[in-house]
Amino acid sequence: MKNWFNWKIIAALLIINYSLLISSCTPNNVKTDDTLKAYFDKHHVTGTFGLYDNGTGQFLIYNLARFKDSAFLPASTFKIVNSLIGVETGKITNEKMLIKWDGVARRFPNGDTAFAWNKDLTMEEAFKVSAFPYYQEVARRIGKDTMQRWLDSLKYGNHQIGGAVDSFWVNNSLKITADEEMGLVKKLYFGQLPFQKRTQDIVKKVMVQENNANYTLAYKTGWGFRENGNGLGWIVGWIEENKHPYFFAMNVEGPHNTDMLPVRLDILKSILKREGFFEGKR
Repeated sequence: MKNWFNWKIIAALLIINYSLLISSCTPNNVKTDDTLKAYFDKHHVTGTFGLYDNGTGQFLIYNLARFKDSAFLPASTFKIVNSLIGVETGKITNEKMLIKWDGVARRFPNGDTAFAWNKDLTMEEAFKVSAFPYYQEVARRIGKDTMQRWLDSLKYGNHQIGGAVDSFWVNNSLKITADEEMGLVKKLYFGQLPFQKRTQDIVKKVMVQENNANYTLAYKTGWGFRENGNGLGWIVGWIEENKHPYFFAMNVEGPHNTDMLPVRLDILKSILKREGFFEGKR
């Protein structure tokens, strides 16, 4: 009985180690592809892109050093975590929870009037249009101490809030790598984050942007500015075809006046199309 028990422990450890091995980014399961640079050059930007095939454990990555080692403000991709914490703590009751507009007319970073923000919004609507004021209010309701505990628990980026609980994800206090962003959305997809299943299901649902017979595309965008004034755009999430998920993370950096709204999505969809997605054949 004792020997059987020992072998059972050893077998379990081998399974765990094997699982960690196939989900790790190592030279054996990473294909770097510099030809993807053309999609960034088209828009006169730099950046990085990673795609993870959950079925094979293989990564396709452009600009590996930036993907793994360079941390940037998460901008509105932090709405994923803000939503999770908000729902888990009851500050957001569900995706239909309404927060009234405060009457202040706001603009997008490109100067356009943010009509999609300047009205009463539900959590689902605010997530879809990436409404900064809505999530500022959610963060204030969560509070700095609770927010910090969750950032520490999640090991989210550098965990830094700094001074203001309602803007730390856009003022360069909080920083995260593309690799860490991908890890977060992968765990969310599989319900492996330290939140209740209901919480993760709600956030997973609102991340879905396109859903048809061929594929499901779920993502969150982000747009902010680095300390040097450069614009930084994010798009992180997954695409699922034939019940087979692939996870992606991309950031894009360009001059301050770069219009990230069309740039991010064009690069993402162009790369995914080149890789054979959108036809339901993956």
